[in-house]
Amino acid sequence: MKIGVPVEIKNNEFRVGLVPAGVRELVRHGHSVMVETNAGAGIGHLDSDYLAAGAELVSTAAEIFARAEMIIKVKEPQAIERNMLRPGQTLFTYLHLAPDLAQTRDLVESGSTCIAYETVTDALGRLPLLAPMSEVAGRMSIQAGAMCMEKSHGGRGILLGGVPGVEQGQVLILGGGVVGQNAAQIAVGMGARVTVIDRSLEVLRRLDSQFGNRIQTLYSTHDAVQEMSMKADLIIGAVLIPGAAAPKLITAEMVRAMRAGTVLVDVAIDQGGCFETSKATTHANPTYIVDEVVHYCVANMPGAVARTSAAALNNATLPYVLELADKGVKAALLSNVHLLNGLNVCAGKVTNGHVGDAHSLAYVPPAEALAA
Repeated sequence: MKIGVPVEIKNNEFRVGLVPAGVRELVRHGHSVMVETNAGAGIGHLDSDYLAAGAELVSTAAEIFARAEMIIKVKEPQAIERNMLRPGQTLFTYLHLAPDLAQTRDLVESGSTCIAYETVTDALGRLPLLAPMSEVAGRMSIQAGAMCMEKSHGGRGILLGGVPGVEQGQVLILGGGVVGQNAAQIAVGMGARVTVIDRSLEVLRRLDSQFGNRIQTLYSTHDAVQEMSMKADLIIGAVLIPGAAAPKLITAEMVRAMRAGTVLVDVAIDQGGCFETSKATTHANPTYIVDEVVHYCVANMPGAVARTSAAALNNATLPYVLELADKGVKAALLSNVHLLNGLNVCAGKVTNGHVGDAHSLAYVPPAEALAA
């Protein structure tokens, strides 16, 4: 199979769809890999490294999209990239379609086969290709939030861990999944007082077992979220419904009632965000203020630590890339229900129910779309 890896063009995105080690594995399996010049330069993977791994260097993204049977990316395709997709071509990347009607329409109109990292599942119902970036984003959320809590960044001027004789910062984490667990780990390590709210008792039991009395766990109700958000110095939005738009747990009314300088970090922003006042930002301009409350809503947060993130992502995606290339896309999807769950758009049809519901578009089951 001919596989293409373009340069990521989203703002401050330095990750790359395949690192040289992944290219070498694909070449060893008999596939050809085209890599756009400087695709990995931002994280220290030089063109010479890709050449040594057996890749063909290509000077433009247009040539990648024109020749490749499968495109491997990190972030959702930007408008200029979507215009280059064609029927019969496969795109394998993060998509986050539920809050993005324009992208959804473009992918449908392209006729291409679009597989989303974030909806591929495993035998335990987990999201193995989302997990590594969730781990990174969860840990980074506390790091970013602690910075925003400084007075010069609009915060209340509170040191997250405090000092002897001075109260620590209070951290509220909405959602106890991979993001929430990793956020709690870093917040506890920094000495903060941490509360995690989740609607799953099993998740709360797991967190209680892991952290003991170092954190407080609460069952998710509107009252619990409202009460704790009024006390928090830093709130991490870490809720996820796979493939669907994130629920708005913090309303605009709650934001208005918060103390000036409270910090909100919305890790769910790729799926539309879980704060009503959230809007996507970039690493170049990561924060804004609403009602004296600081919002950090960077949509590609792991891109700030691109070398770590790219390595972690490639470790997770490579087995699936090899499966798609070795078996052929259709055969691989039909033989692996977990990979099939990643199919969001196929041959002009939406094949993910949450995406269809979000945009009031007709939904076709993925196996049916492939058969057609």
